[in-house]
Amino acid sequence: MADRRTGKPGRGARNLALLRRQLRRAKPQFALGFGATLVFAVATVVSSYAIGWATDEVLIPAAERGDIALASLVGAAAVLTAVGVVRGISIGFRRYGAFLAMYQLEKRDRTEVTDRYLELPMEWFRRHPTGRLISNVGADVEAAAHIAAPLPMALGVAAMLLITAVLLLVTDPFLALVGLAVGPAIMANNLFYQRKMAVAAARAQRLRAEVAEVAHESFDAALVVKTLGRENAEVSRFGVLSDDLRHRMVEVGRLRAAFDPVMEALPTLGVLAVVGVGAWRVDQGLMTAGALVTFAYLFRLITVPMRIFAWLLGQMPLAAAGWERVEAVLAERGRVSYGEARPRGEGGAEAAARGVTYLYSETEASDLSSLSSADGEAPEEERRGVEGVSFTAAAGGVTALVGPTGSGKSTVTALLARLFDPQEGRITLDGTPLPEWERGALAGATALVFQESFLFDDTVRGNITLGGEYADREVEEAVRLAAATGFIAELPDGYETVVGERGATLSGGQRQRIALARALIRRPRLLVLDDATSAVDPAVERSILDGLAGLETTVVMTAYRRASIAGADRVVFMEAGRITGQGTHDELYAALPAYAELVDAYDAREGEEPDGGM
Repeated sequence: MADRRTGKPGRGARNLALLRRQLRRAKPQFALGFGATLVFAVATVVSSYAIGWATDEVLIPAAERGDIALASLVGAAAVLTAVGVVRGISIGFRRYGAFLAMYQLEKRDRTEVTDRYLELPMEWFRRHPTGRLISNVGADVEAAAHIAAPLPMALGVAAMLLITAVLLLVTDPFLALVGLAVGPAIMANNLFYQRKMAVAAARAQRLRAEVAEVAHESFDAALVVKTLGRENAEVSRFGVLSDDLRHRMVEVGRLRAAFDPVMEALPTLGVLAVVGVGAWRVDQGLMTAGALVTFAYLFRLITVPMRIFAWLLGQMPLAAAGWERVEAVLAERGRVSYGEARPRGEGGAEAAARGVTYLYSETEASDLSSLSSADGEAPEEERRGVEGVSFTAAAGGVTALVGPTGSGKSTVTALLARLFDPQEGRITLDGTPLPEWERGALAGATALVFQESFLFDDTVRGNITLGGEYADREVEEAVRLAAATGFIAELPDGYETVVGERGATLSGGQRQRIALARALIRRPRLLVLDDATSAVDPAVERSILDGLAGLETTVVMTAYRRASIAGADRVVFMEAGRITGQGTHDELYAALPAYAELVDAYDAREGEEPDGGM
């Protein structure tokens, strides 16, 4: 049934849909669990009749005679032992199947969420904090998969519940009605619990993600936190959310603490009522003692599925909340499409932008909708990016993007490497639009090196090759071109030195040069440098650029230093997201006062604050 306020399927429909989905996705594992549960159910019903038979045929006659026939006792013990062994084995296989299903679901969901992450465009990631993404693939997937643990038993014992209910009615309809009267009370208790628990579980899952977001952000900014003395502020920020999460989890625990005892007590009260009324009926001669024992044992069997269903119902709100968050990721429609084009030649590739526009708001990562105006567009003054950008980077040449901070240079470099696609216009490589390139071919033909270089907690060699099969001479040549040979030789273990998480043991300039070597070893046809040499001194930068000039690679770089700009074949000057001049350095310096002022200002800054980066 649909929710009247949202028009979406109601809670019950969503729960059933989740159960059907999980059953389909781990069929062999659930089949094992269900099969074992059915064997357990049949063996349990058989054991109830065996106990009734032993009571009427062995125990009561023995009590009346005053002695016990050894053969009868051994026979009864053998029957009960055999049934018990079958039940024990079936319990083992039932649990084995349930946990196999649970881990299979976790594996499949984690894989699908991760694959979806790889397909989504970069714009999507700017709107979703990293901590939330980690929570989606971690806590949310686990919550959705944990419904598998009670599911085989809960659904399998439904058969036992049906069989037992029929046997109870056949054995003694009056006594059956007395015992089954607890059913409506159980249903009412469950409906109340589901209504309360669904809200509490959704809040708890959301707060798990928020706690993960803050923790990830604090760890990521550890240097900033330490150097600015913000430890107490970060602890306080994390503590507030942690306390809130604790309160929500306590609320969940309280609901479970109220629900579980009631679900345990109601079937037990039914057993007591059956035994009390049944004893009176035996005394009245309306049924035998053995029949009462069989009936009481059968009714006690009903309490088993009731408790299992209580476990299942208790897990359902948490599972549904986790699955809704996972489903939100899988339902995202954004996708980076690729074609089938492959390189048609070797050496540097011609890169061109034609009428390229890409605009985004500064607060896009948190709330795009808050910037919407009446016509659905963000206010112009709050939008940043590039508009109408057109230029050509000649094959094998060096093109410098120059402009003040915020002029759109980094946006252009990201578009050239196809981190995202322009909203208008197109980017081409050797005349072919980037979306028409095959995914592997485009990744092999282009490389982007950022100002903030990311290094893995691995060796220097591992960070350069990233698991690729490269010969030592190829690694050494890439390192030479990146002007990193000297400092790597001075490291304790050379190429085998572990650089720590994010390259924490290296300076900013050293990290940049390793990242540059990582790009160069792949021999890209288009190398895009987004301020990738800003942390090295001018002499080292000049050495790097001289080395790049000897390669058959097209280089597009953002630049500030006069020496770097002057060495470029073509300079593209940008202001406020638009190109305001193109040509050689000398041409622009003579024709554009804004360009000359920017270059002179940076020269003055270099003279006052020399960059001693390594």
